[in-house]
Amino acid sequence: MDALRPGDPARIGGHRLLGRLGAGGMGVVYLGRTEAGALAAIKVILPEHAGDEDFRTRFRREAEAARRVDSPWAVPVTGADTESETPWLATEFVPGPTLSEVVARCGPLPTRSVHVLGRLLSRALTAVHGAGLVHRDVKPGNVLLTADGPRLIDFGIARAAEATALTATGLVVGTPGFLPPEQATGAGAGAGPEGDVFSLGCLLAYAATGRPPFGSGAVDALLYRTVHDEPDLAGVDDPALRALLGECLAKDPAARPAAADLDTRIAEDVPGDGASADWLPEDVARMIAERSAAMLALPDIEATVNTSATTSAPAPARRRFLALAAGGAVALGAGTFAAVRLIGDEPDGRSGASPAGRRWVIGVHADLTGAQEAAGRAQERGVRLAVDRFNSRTDKPFTLAVKVLDDGGDPARSVRVAEEFARDRDVLAVIGPTGDAATGAALPAYDEAVLPLLTVSSLQISYPARVNAAFFQASPSYAALSMPIVNRLLLRPDVERLGVLIDRSGGQAAYQAGYATNLMTPSLTTGTTHPRVVPAGTSDLGPVIADLLGHRSDALFYAGDAAGGARAARALAATPFEGPSMAQHTVMRPEFLERAGETAEGWEFIAPFTDAGGVSGEPGVPGAADFAAAHRKRFGAAPAAWSAEAYDVTGLVAQEVAALVGSATKGGAGPTGSPTATPSGGTPSAGPSADGRPGRAALVAAIAASRYKGISRTYAFDEERQQLVGQDAHLYRAEGGRYRYLGPAPKPKS
Repeated sequence: MDALRPGDPARIGGHRLLGRLGAGGMGVVYLGRTEAGALAAIKVILPEHAGDEDFRTRFRREAEAARRVDSPWAVPVTGADTESETPWLATEFVPGPTLSEVVARCGPLPTRSVHVLGRLLSRALTAVHGAGLVHRDVKPGNVLLTADGPRLIDFGIARAAEATALTATGLVVGTPGFLPPEQATGAGAGAGPEGDVFSLGCLLAYAATGRPPFGSGAVDALLYRTVHDEPDLAGVDDPALRALLGECLAKDPAARPAAADLDTRIAEDVPGDGASADWLPEDVARMIAERSAAMLALPDIEATVNTSATTSAPAPARRRFLALAAGGAVALGAGTFAAVRLIGDEPDGRSGASPAGRRWVIGVHADLTGAQEAAGRAQERGVRLAVDRFNSRTDKPFTLAVKVLDDGGDPARSVRVAEEFARDRDVLAVIGPTGDAATGAALPAYDEAVLPLLTVSSLQISYPARVNAAFFQASPSYAALSMPIVNRLLLRPDVERLGVLIDRSGGQAAYQAGYATNLMTPSLTTGTTHPRVVPAGTSDLGPVIADLLGHRSDALFYAGDAAGGARAARALAATPFEGPSMAQHTVMRPEFLERAGETAEGWEFIAPFTDAGGVSGEPGVPGAADFAAAHRKRFGAAPAAWSAEAYDVTGLVAQEVAALVGSATKGGAGPTGSPTATPSGGTPSAGPSADGRPGRAALVAAIAASRYKGISRTYAFDEERQQLVGQDAHLYRAEGGRYRYLGPAPKPKS
């Protein structure tokens, strides 16, 4: 929850506004209170869309749909004006957490909780369908939990069952992973009430197991599995619940039960009037109680925030309420906070505060105790060195500090870390997380807070689109890395066919890297591929290596983990094969060299990270030698993989913050955060706070438009998905029991 901004209204439709619950490209959602004291969530359409008649028609339809649903288990509309110059829609404000947040923080729900959830949500859907509507977006993020039961929200894409959708033909409407096969195929215009029942089945399976029944990952893969694969219900031990979920998740819409039938078939008592949250586990009930307590602490309404020098900051009580009230921004209780390791919150550098006395924070969201501990620690060190460098400037307009939180590589802990950073208003931006799964889990919290998040080591091909676009993938994805892999292995006269070995022990990283390499080979070259996938835990790779060579593979690419890479190297060494062999960068660990022994010799790797120590000797890379020397001086060792990349993106953030501060105080471009920086051309989307701190939304816009020359690469982001522009990668080879840096990966001449 953010405080109101200078351009925000103080009142909408009889509601005094207290703060912002969220914002997106289409509008802003405010927390408001009526003269009678009732709280409401008020969706206000931005002026640039209010004049679009098609958009206004869709918004009018949303309001009409929500008004027609009469159920205690659906959040009611309390007011609306879809015809005014500034259209708005108000619903009852429910302070409870979303189901997605509860499962991410507390794990799967017990069987009784799932039964209650299913019975009451089936009643909500019965009311939706009884009103002649189809919700079309039943998912964990659209269900709020309260002491007396769940609440279904968001009728933004609901429509009359017989109506024609206002969307393009073939457009998938809904949320992948929770939509029915008939919507997954792009036939969403014809999806009926049966589709909502399928989505409810997905939601209940998620609540019972902690994961979507058709997995996660790339959207196209999700849609394919939804249409063709059976749901994964492992972990649903209750026979009755498992059977019911199986019926709800039938591929044939006609085979699914109606929502009204589910209510009678689920034999579970539901909470009565004034009931406590005994239908939920204790930790979930505690979360709900914290939200309710925040409501009781609500102070008097203050006027819209003015950031002029004469206006004081919001009172502490109000700040606490704003941090707690919004869904997805829950305070960490004592027991929960113990799971998050706070490494530090101190100013880095030894030069003291800035002349203006301003001290702001760069967050580091890292795996410091899990499987990617080495990468997380390297990134933390890179951030600290960049902050040291900035703070050593005599003309710095503010001082930076570093705050480090450890998620241990666990997605649930990653959510808690993200929420902790989101609540800390002194945090300007966060570097991390370290791993793909931790990043995907944390994105909603960062997006809701519009807190800039820059990852240098999460390389998934795609992540779910976020409303506020605060996420920047500052490293090449697995798809981008496949291009230099193909160039290196196939653009040579002695190679015509590439054998691709995908070892599922490497998880999504292996699957995406292998899939992309296989896909890009015919697009980039005249060569062909022979792909093979082996199940996780396969100990003998000899037969699959023999198959690859038997199909005339002239080169080999292994996608998997270090242990599997060693097995592949030993199996390959037992054959007459003499062609080039390469593995993805996830194999580049000491374990590969130890287990493969002499058979590791000559294997090559395309990696998204540079060897900063090696680069320090190369001409034309400003600052690399100084960085390597500073790293050795402070940490007693050469920079490890990912350290230079974290150093770079921290410098990028410092550059943009300094520029925004300079623009606000001097009316022009401010100083840059690095001698090698190129000033951003970004336009702030929100003004600074009373102490001069740039707004988070303004910093997001500035980073999106930035261009920054770092040690490892030049950083710029594409407009559509804010992924790193370019295919810069680095080449390594196993030689003499170590990894030798060969330099930047060569690119094709055309």
